Amino acid sequence: MSLERPVTPDPYPLLPAAASFSVTSDDVTDGAPLKDDQVNSHGDTSPQLSWSGAPEGTQSYVVTCYDPDAPIVSGFWHWTVVDIPADVTSLDAGAGASDDTLPEGAFHVRNDGGGKSFMGAAPPEGDQPHRYFFVVHAVGEEKLGVDGDVSPAVVGFNLAFKTLGRAIVHGTYQH
Repeated sequence: MSLERPVTPDPYPLLPAAASFSVTSDDVTDGAPLKDDQVNSHGDTSPQLSWSGAPEGTQSYVVTCYDPDAPIVSGFWHWTVVDIPADVTSLDAGAGASDDTLPEGAFHVRNDGGGKSFMGAAPPEGDQPHRYFFVVHAVGEEKLGVDGDVSPAVVGFNLAFKTLGRAIVHGTYQH
């Protein structure tokens, strides 16, 4: 059974404008298939990410991974890390395993699979290729003002008003 449907547009241009800065990864090549480590059935290992050039006034970061191609209206949030200190400019591979593997002061909110960690790519068998947007959000406040019990949607709502810049790299995956 094929689940062909129109490709969802890149959601980030639909948000309030924010400055752009750079993000690179040893594990994600922009527009290319994800490594097996970043797949749900192969380990759920969050990728290494490094960023630079954040806008002046950045006081913290939020890192997210979002799949707009999931066969549900809201897409699927695979990873949300909040309150990364402004002096942190990278996350090692595997940093998304738990709150204990994050920089001091940072924490996870639940992904759409229910865990407070990184959940790897898991598109339905036979579905179109899915895009996984790894985004570093530069935040103009030291704390986003949420706790670990909110949804990624609540984080996104707060980011709409506090984001100074975004750095984006995306990978793809298809079963």
